[in-house]
Amino acid sequence: MSRFSPRLVLGVTMLLLPATGARAQALREIGRTAAGNPVLVEPRTVRREQTLVHATVRVRFAKAVRAPGGDWWSSRTRLTLDCTSRRVKVLENWYYGDTTWRRIASHHVSGLPAFGTVMGGSMTSVAYDVLCPVTPAPQK
Repeated sequence: MSRFSPRLVLGVTMLLLPATGARAQALREIGRTAAGNPVLVEPRTVRREQTLVHATVRVRFAKAVRAPGGDWWSSRTRLTLDCTSRRVKVLENWYYGDTTWRRIASHHVSGLPAFGTVMGGSMTSVAYDVLCPVTPAPQK
């Protein structure tokens, strides 16, 4: 005989389902890298501050990336984009051993983050192209 009633199990399940559904809906695909990996943004993390855009971007790798601690299947990157100079500052990186962003294989916080060039075809390039608004040239 089970210690838990079916009603209790159903009630707990119903409480947990909306939380997992909301987390899954929080990601929005914004493009793909040159290698075909989908790039997603967490819309709730996008903040604009004059010419800077702060955001958290995720990538699911089509093929696992071999690493000493085990294969990486996905990543999460907290970054700042400078929309006037096409530069990016990576603040924090997580690499995951699964595609659901649950099993952390590696985590790195930049000690002294500095702006670097956005490389074409990369995750940062996709994020820049979508998150930085295109301003038209002034009319003369």
